[in-house]
Order: sequence, then structure tokens, then C-alpha cells
Amino acid sequence: MKKTFTEKINYRLSTVLLCLLLAIVINTASAQNDVTIRGHVTDSKGLQLPGVSVKLIGTAQGTVTDVTGSYKITASKTSRLQFSFIGYVTKTEEVGNRAQIDVVLADDVSKALNEVVVVGYGTQKRSDITGSVTTVPKARLEQLPVTNVMQAVEGAVAGITVSTTSMVPGRQPSVTVRGQNSITAGTQGPFIVVDGIPLTKSGGSLNDINPQDIASMEILKDASATAIYGANGSQGVILITTKRGTSGKPVIRYSGYAGYENISHLLTPRDPASFTQKFLDYESQNKLTQQFPEPVYNNGERANYAAGRTVDWVKETTQQGFQQDHNLSISGGSPDVKYFISGDYLKEKGVVKGYQYNRASFRSNLDINVTSFLTMGANVYFANNNYDGGRANLLYATAMSPYGSVYNPDGTYMIYPQLAEQLYTNPLLGLTTDQVNRSVNVSGNGYAQIKFGGALQGLSYRLNAGYTYLPTRIDSYSGRLANTPLGAATATASETNSYTLDNLLYYDREFGKHHISFTGLYSAMQRRYFISGFQGTGYINDALSFNDIGVGSTISGLPEFSGNGTYSDRYALESQMARLNYTYNSKYLLTLTVRRDGSSVFGGNTDKHGWFPSVALGWNISNEDFMKNLKAMNTLKLRASYGRTGNEAIGVYSTITSDGTVRFPFNGTSNVGVQASNLGNGNLHWETTTQANIAADFGLFNSRINGTLEYYDSRTSGLLLSRTLPAITGYGKITDNIGKVANKGVELTLNTRNVDGRAFKWESTVVFAVNKNKLIDLYGDGKDDVANGWFIGQPIKVIYDYKMQGVWQTGEDASKQDPGAKPGDLKFADTNGDGKITADDRVIQGQRSPKWTGGLTNTFHYKNLSLNVFIQTAQGILKNDADFNYADESGRRNTPAAIGYWTPTNGSQEFQALSYTNPRGYGYPRDASYTRIKDVTLSYVFPAHMLEKAKIAGLTLYLSGRNLHTFTKWIGWDPEDDYSTRGSGDFVNNYPQTRTIVLGANISLK
Repeated sequence: MKKTFTEKINYRLSTVLLCLLLAIVINTASAQNDVTIRGHVTDSKGLQLPGVSVKLIGTAQGTVTDVTGSYKITASKTSRLQFSFIGYVTKTEEVGNRAQIDVVLADDVSKALNEVVVVGYGTQKRSDITGSVTTVPKARLEQLPVTNVMQAVEGAVAGITVSTTSMVPGRQPSVTVRGQNSITAGTQGPFIVVDGIPLTKSGGSLNDINPQDIASMEILKDASATAIYGANGSQGVILITTKRGTSGKPVIRYSGYAGYENISHLLTPRDPASFTQKFLDYESQNKLTQQFPEPVYNNGERANYAAGRTVDWVKETTQQGFQQDHNLSISGGSPDVKYFISGDYLKEKGVVKGYQYNRASFRSNLDINVTSFLTMGANVYFANNNYDGGRANLLYATAMSPYGSVYNPDGTYMIYPQLAEQLYTNPLLGLTTDQVNRSVNVSGNGYAQIKFGGALQGLSYRLNAGYTYLPTRIDSYSGRLANTPLGAATATASETNSYTLDNLLYYDREFGKHHISFTGLYSAMQRRYFISGFQGTGYINDALSFNDIGVGSTISGLPEFSGNGTYSDRYALESQMARLNYTYNSKYLLTLTVRRDGSSVFGGNTDKHGWFPSVALGWNISNEDFMKNLKAMNTLKLRASYGRTGNEAIGVYSTITSDGTVRFPFNGTSNVGVQASNLGNGNLHWETTTQANIAADFGLFNSRINGTLEYYDSRTSGLLLSRTLPAITGYGKITDNIGKVANKGVELTLNTRNVDGRAFKWESTVVFAVNKNKLIDLYGDGKDDVANGWFIGQPIKVIYDYKMQGVWQTGEDASKQDPGAKPGDLKFADTNGDGKITADDRVIQGQRSPKWTGGLTNTFHYKNLSLNVFIQTAQGILKNDADFNYADESGRRNTPAAIGYWTPTNGSQEFQALSYTNPRGYGYPRDASYTRIKDVTLSYVFPAHMLEKAKIAGLTLYLSGRNLHTFTKWIGWDPEDDYSTRGSGDFVNNYPQTRTIVLGANISLK
């Protein structure tokens, strides 16, 4: 039966309504099962991960984490969430009844190959890099109480030797990349670039850079990677990129820590009982008659000895140290305007009285997409470093008799605590002096980049411009209370102005399987430096301090400026560079680089320009078809490079012969004359280093093990070497292009995921580096330079000394081998077999730089709790131990309790008698190798649901300790410290190794 038209309409309408009703019912039921999931995504080190993709599997629904690593998504209880991010292993989580899902993503080397890495004047995918470029782990840049970022790098990067030779607050560590390749020129360390603008030659330092502002840090090591910086790359390059803004609502972050410092190892002087016994033994061994009834050296000690009053001088000069750092930043922006602003305040109170370091800094980074083809940006940075304050003298504190006196009856410091002894003044006198030591770094960088389209697609031009102004001020005044009866004042002020202009042309295109990237550069840099310094003596009182030097009876320029009081110089560098990167099918890689530098420091008789080319090849073997069935090996990449870099690091105007002024009496009056000062060399040219590098990057067993193995061989020729001249010439030395140095080494970095459970994870990182440094030639005659300790075929820094065999004992006959030696004197080996101990018996006993270095990092995670333990080691080091050598001071000063002395009774074979005066100048070399628990950090990342009500996007609390314990055979304050003895170096700044323990927090607000 046919349906009428009306019936047909009603039937179809009923069907549609029924379908709609069913859809509503289904959606309602589904909605009732949907839940809102919130969470926080971090990496294995507990650091927030913005931009992580969070997808609902089986649907098109998804989101990404914000700048704090937080996300929010709606899903049903039966859904599964997938978390993915470049460089990390993708992770899947079932929703179930959970409303809070916090995720930790593990590193994935196979995906990390697509990570973008800064390589200098641009970026590259890690898989396309052919040179040796190492990225400092981000975990080393946060949650560690360091004032200088290189302190966090020490031991953590293969091939980078960082030595903290002094823990004086604000003192910078020394840095060497792949061994020392120069002797007297440019040993200041690698070239440092911040956001594309040089820091090294602008007068600034890494102390000016707040570690909390650093987003990434790359170290360029081989010639292919460093040749792009030409004359600046011979000692490696450090590239620092600071944090930038991201699109989204403003995010406020606070990072801060506070904690205490103390002396990690105390080289304790002798207590009163052993001090007086040493005095008695000294008198006996030197056949001296005791002057007083009391066993003390000086009359001023007698009353305290009789009364039993003693002084712990180390306790008097030290204090509880304290360190704190507070950083506040805000970042955000729109797709076209992004900003990052941060302010930081660091304060360190040293463990020795008077030592302190304060730093206040501000940074503003701005990026603007002006149009679809024009991008502009600016970075403004300000840092104020303050090292003010008079300082106590730890060297004198360890030398003082415990029976001395600290104060005069009126409460002032007693100048000579052991009268009539005047060899040592009170170690606290420095606290009465006025000291101002400050520097400011004001830097402004800007850029503009134009991208071309149409037929010029892939072509872009960028202009980088940077300016730095760095004034410093160092003033001091020492008055009556500091044992300066007439008063002495100095005032020094300097300023450095520098600019850098980089014109960069980029071309980047893909043609099928071919990818070409070209970078062209024209750069100009200039630095102007001016300093003035004056000194005065003879002030009627101490009221004016250094504020009116002119009222003194004697005023003059500082001697380091030849008495003139001022000095100025100008440095300029002009450069051109071209780099071509070619990739075929992501398998075969080629990098060609050439740079030409012209430097103002070289003389007029030679070309001021140098050419620095390099070539590098790479092969991504894991992308080959025959590798696809090798499931055990995820990634394998071979790299090889060869190139040349230069070194211009000599003083400005050192190629010019100059005379200095001198005053001399003539006819009863003072006249000004000239005398030989600097013998210039107008033929000086570039010191050049050629380096070959081969390497393998690999990942095994689903990236459970991954790493890099590298071998390098470098040769430096035409050393800018300062050599001694005969005195008859009137000049002491001249710089010349002579000598050759070689460095060979192996570097290994391993990252492993040992346990990868759902709740518990354990990861390890191992770094190992060995370097063999060798002098190939010095002056062209094949002869050693014994006076300077340079020997052909040996490392630059060696210990050349007599070989100690023990101590002459009572009854032994030393008359034939060492006439004049007596029991208790050191016994040396007759190495040349002539039956006598002469200077020819000295031999090379070891090297002062480590033969190999290493580091082991273990990170343990249990849910949101992480424990990071880093152990550092440096082995094969031999150093002279100044604490063993007291010469004729043995009877007059206190000595470390750990260092004994010979007596006829104990018959020591290690320690000398108190009567021994070290006539041969023996240096007491000892093994300075060490293994250190460098830092331990315990951190907890709070789940997002616990922070929701407080409107906190992220919160991490951590407890971190540095320099917790050192394992070593060294007897001294610390094997890494570079101590100065009395009368040499800056012994006022002798400072112990410190242990730091802080509590910190990283907070992000919504």
C-alpha cells in the first residue's frame, strides 16, 4: 500500500527526531563519563617542559603544555593520553579514575637528533652537525648554588677542563678546551659568545651572566665547529643563549635559594701543646739555647703561656659563610611580540672575614615580528659586581703562635701579636682597611632579520649589533690601624667601550633529497680601553680615606702605568666568513667553512690577516636501508673534520718598540729620562692550530644506551712565544713566532637509562676525557728551556725537580753523595750516576695538568621525587706542595698538624728535620689527583592538583650541596687550590675550598 505524501513526510521526520534523540542520549552518557585531566610534564631532571603535545588517542582532540609544563584536557575514563616531544620518548597514560596525571619524559637520543642546536651564527639539527658540538645538560644550569656558570660545568662535559683554583667569592675558574695549545699567548680560555655578541673581548666576564637567565649552552671543540670564529676559536668557543619569551599569557617565575657555606677541609695548625714541642725540637736540632724559661720564641708570648691563654687564629679569621640568590622573571607575549624580563640578586658572604661578593643584574629580551618578512629584537643587560671590603689573611692566621694576642688593651688589633716578632702582622689588620672594588656591565644588543620570498625564497639577511660599556673602580686606603703610619691610598678607575657589527646572509633550501644551507658574514669589532690610577702617602689622619688623595705629601701615578697614571689602547678586528652545509637524504653531510680575520695587534711588516678554513664530513649510517633490521642499534653517525684556527692573543701595541720614563738625579735635581721598556717585533703573525677530529654518535637498545666517542689530534705552530734576551741588549724578552705544540685526546660521553619503570627510574651519565699534551719544538734548535721548565717531547706544564728518596738518618754517611747533608735532611736520587747530587740530577716527575678527567652522574626518580648525585675526578696531577716548605721559618711559625717533621727518635722518611733549610729549592711535588662528590641535589616536583587552589602553575623544592667530600692523597687545603706562599703572588687572597648547602625553590605563577 502506497504511503501518501504526508505519511512519507511524517515518517522521515520521525526518523530524524529519533536519531537526534539517540545522539543526545549517547552524548549525555558520554559527557557524564568525561573528566577534566590536569597535569604537569617535566624531563628526567625535574625541569618543566613547555610545548609537549598531549593527544587523546583515537581522536583529533589534543593540547600542548604551557611555558610552565602544565596542561588541561577533557577525556573519558576509558581514554588514553599520549605525551610526545622532540628529543624525548613518547609516553602513553591511561586516564581511569585519575584527574591528575603528572608525566616525566625520558630523553630519547633518536629523536634528539632532530633537536635544534646553536652552532654559531645560526642553528642546525643535531643530526646534521658534522663538528664537535657539546650541549651542557640543562640540569647543570639550574638548582646548583654557583656564582659562575662554569662552576656547574666542571667535570660534567668531556674535553672541558675547569679548574677552580680559588674559592674567593667572585673569583672565576680557569677553563681549557682540549688541552693547552699555547705557552705564553692567550691562555685566558675559550671564546665566549652571548646571544651572538662576543663577551670575551668586550671586557666582560661570565661573572656578569646570571646562570638563571641561560636557556642553553653549547661548547664548540673541534676545528670545524670553531673555525667559523677564526682567530677567536683556537681555544674553543662557548655559546650561551639566554631565555626568550613565548606566546601566551604572562608567566611569572621565581627561582631562589639560600644556605650556608663552610670550609670543606681544614688544614688545622698545631695545637698549643704540639706547637711548643715543635719549638723545643727546633731549638734542639739547631743546637740553640732556650732564651726564656717558657718554651716560646718571643717575649710577647710569655705572659699568655704562663696564664694558659691561647688563640685559635683560624677561628678568629673565619666565619660562617652564607649564600643566597633570588631571581624573578616574567615572560609571555603574542605570536608577533614576545618578551622575557628578569632581575636577579646574588649575595655571598665568605668563610674568611671580609670576603664577600654581591651581584645585581637585570635582563630584558624582546622579539617582534614586524611584518611577515621582517623580525626585530633587542636584548638589554645590566650587571653590577661588588667585591668591596678589607679582608683577613688566612695565610698569616695559620702561621701565628697560639700564644699571641689579638687585641691591644684599647680593643684595637695588636699589629704584632708576638712581639718582638715582626715577621708576621695580625691577620685581622686587613679588616681595618677601606676597599672598594666594583664593576658594571651595561650591554645592549639588537638585531633585524629580513626574509625574502618569490624567486629569492630561502634567502634572508640579518644584522646583529652589540654595544658594551664596562666601567670599573678599585680604591683602597690603609691607615694607622693597619700598620701604615703615614697612611697610603690608591684610586683606580677604568672604562671599556666595545661594539660589534655582524652582517649575515643566509640561504636555506631543499631540492628533493638535497638540502643546502649557506651562511655569509662580514663583521667588525672594536674595543677601546682607558684606565687611570694614582697613589698617595703621607696623610695627617685617616679620616678622608681614599676620597682626597691629593692632600697627601707624596702623589704619583701607579707604577704599573710607568708612573704616568694613565693608559689607553684600542683593539680592532675585521672578519669575513662563509659556511656551506650540504645534506643528501639525511644521510650524507658536508660542511665547508672559511674565515678571514684581520687584527690590529700585529705589526706593520706582515699581513695582519689570516685565513682559517675547515672541512667536515658526516654519515648517518642508521638512515641506511641495511641498518633498518639492526634493532639493537637505533642511531649511528660517523663524523670527521679537519681545519685550522688562529690565535692573536698578544697585548695591544706589543709589536711596537717603546721606552719607559725614569727619574734620575742630575746636578742635584730630579730629571726625567727614558729607558728600554718593550722590544717590539713588527714581523709577528698568527699562531695557528690545525686539528683533525673523528667521532661516532650512537644509540643502542631502544636508546637505553647512547653517547659519543671522539678522537682528536691538533698541532699548533708559530707560537706567540715570549723568549728571554741577553741582558746586554737592554731588553728582557721579545715575543716571536717560534715553537710547536701538539695535543691528542679521546673523549667519551655515555647516557644510560638503567631502570625505566613507571614509578622508579634510574639514569646515568658518564663523561671521560684523556689529553696528551706535548712540546714539539721551542726555538728551532731542538734544545730544552730548562729555566722556564719547557722540555721537547713533554707536556707544557711539568714538574722538573730532584727525586726524593727519603731522609738521611742517624748513622748514614752522606759525605760522598751529598757532602754537607746531615741527619734529617732530604735524601735525593743520583739519577745521572756521577756519585754526586747536582742540578743535573733533576728529572721530569709528572705533569701539573690532569692526564684524564671524568664525571659520573646518577639520577634516581621515584614518582615526583628526584635525587641527582654527581661525582667528579681528575687524575694524574702532580703539584708542588708549598705547605711542606717553610725553610728558615720553621722555628718561628706554626705549621699544619698533618705535616710532621723528622726527629732522631721517629726516623721519618717522609718529613724533613726542623733544621733543614732546603738549599736546593726543592718544590715538594706530591700527587694532587682527587675524586670529589661535587654536588648532590634532592628535588620534589609538586603535583598540579596540589597547586590548583593556590593559582600556582608549578613548584619545585630542592636541597642541594656542593663540594661535599674530596678523596685525595694531597696534604693541604685542597688539591685544586692554587695557594701562594709568603712573598709570592697574591697571598692575601689565599682561600680554602668551601662546602655549600642550600634550600631552593622554583615557582611559576598562573
